[in-house]
Amino acid sequence: MGVGINKTKYSTRKIMVWLWRHHKSCRQQATLNVLIGLAMVGLGLLGVDTLRSLTDIATHVKEGSIIWTAVLLGVVFLLEMCMHIASTWISAVLGVRTQNLMQQFFFRQLIKGKWHGIEKYHSGDVLNRLFGDVNDIVNLMTDVMPTTVIVITQFIASFIYLYLMDSTLALIVVIASPIFVVLSRLYFKRMRRIVRTIKDSNSAIQSLIQESIQHKMVIKVLGRESAMVDRLEQRQSLLRKQIKARARFSILSKTLVNIGFAGAFLIALVWGLFQLQAGLITVGVLMAFTQLINRIQRPMLDAARLLPIFVNSMTSCERLMELEELPLEEDKGPVRLEGNVGIRFNDVSYHYTDNGRTVIRHFSHDFRPGSFTAILGETGAGKTTLIRLMLALINPTEGTAEAYSQSSNSQLSIINHHSLSPALRGNFSYIPQGNTLFSGTIRENLLMGNPSATEEEMQHALHLAMADFVFALPDGLDTKCAEQGGGLSEGQAQRIAIARAILHPCKVLLLDEATSALDVETEKKLLENLKQHFASSTIIFVTHRLAVVDFTNDVIRMERLSGQ
Repeated sequence: MGVGINKTKYSTRKIMVWLWRHHKSCRQQATLNVLIGLAMVGLGLLGVDTLRSLTDIATHVKEGSIIWTAVLLGVVFLLEMCMHIASTWISAVLGVRTQNLMQQFFFRQLIKGKWHGIEKYHSGDVLNRLFGDVNDIVNLMTDVMPTTVIVITQFIASFIYLYLMDSTLALIVVIASPIFVVLSRLYFKRMRRIVRTIKDSNSAIQSLIQESIQHKMVIKVLGRESAMVDRLEQRQSLLRKQIKARARFSILSKTLVNIGFAGAFLIALVWGLFQLQAGLITVGVLMAFTQLINRIQRPMLDAARLLPIFVNSMTSCERLMELEELPLEEDKGPVRLEGNVGIRFNDVSYHYTDNGRTVIRHFSHDFRPGSFTAILGETGAGKTTLIRLMLALINPTEGTAEAYSQSSNSQLSIINHHSLSPALRGNFSYIPQGNTLFSGTIRENLLMGNPSATEEEMQHALHLAMADFVFALPDGLDTKCAEQGGGLSEGQAQRIAIARAILHPCKVLLLDEATSALDVETEKKLLENLKQHFASSTIIFVTHRLAVVDFTNDVIRMERLSGQ
């Protein structure tokens, strides 16, 4: 699976428009950070002016009270400390909330997105984006951008203050600014490409680790432990090279900027000393000079520090924009069908657009209301694809597929019919092949089928699913399961998943190899229970087991298309 594209595909303008659209969740924290920052700028300049006055009073250049001026300076320092505390508190309290809201937005996009599309991204890469990239974006909007506003304000205010004191000195201090601007433009273009490769490498590493842990048993059986470690080292080695390249470029850029600023500071300091020696300024003014020089150059250095963060965040924007562009399912609200429901396919064909392989061609069938149908066929014959079409996870390439319901007065009268769509999905209950339990308790897994299910209803569903073993567990329904039902056997996990599907109110029950881990006798008893419990529902069972046919009243045999 891909982990991204190693090139920029969005313009800066498009990224900024996207950021503004997503800025709403961050606006409160960003606004507070700007207000606190501006207050600190004002307090800083007040502190410089107060220190100047205090020095002039002490050297008898200016009249005034040393004690009260020192008290004022202390109050300024105390207020600055309070502003720092407030900033830290806002970051801690609102920062987590802001990050959570943005994660929820993209999580909702992924969950509500179309089934076909997200598979081109590895799950490890998606997780890397949901956590790492979202954190970068929140940091950009709540810290970097407000800080940028603050440093610009501080630069302008300090420059004006210094210019009013000595215009020549002010111009000397900012002599390095043009160099900084030119280097910033070069730095931004080059660093943006480097950061993208680093983020993609991080995603590749996370994807490898996640897959290896998930398939640990397979790796052990194949004796590929060392090979997987070596593969991890290869990806980590590439990441280290990319980080070294970023560090070299960053160090070179910062060194050139620092040399320029240090030179300007030295020239300004010497100029001030000559002015003091000539008696043109006081010691207090010289101290104010040195303080203001720092307050002018520090914003530029802060901007240099923020630049790599800004570049990193711009790359994170690109990666999240790619996820946001994934198509969403049509959301018109659930449609509940009344009466018994059937599914009808009319001359349906389907082929996957990524490789063009046709898996279903001119398929027509009527899954009548209340019928029990077995779908048999070899691997690749299109059985699971047929289930996906029923659930509207994918749409027919050709032909039509619809759900219809019959009136209670006549078995032949069709009173309602709809093209299969996500809105109808609530009429289905689905048991996929493999282990589909979530980490948590058995109770929590069952309540996913029906959040309002009572204790008695859950116990009845477990009994129908041949999962009475749950009652013998020390914690019963509150027994905890690890990831993918860890702690339970495959057959036990499968039966709990079936109980979950039984709890879900449905008109159509879909089973995709749902009894593959059960023994024959348990499977027979389970099928009898399902047939009895879902007597008025339509049951469709994808299976390789011919024994299932004995419980059905309709059989579909699918064959893999020739040449596919």
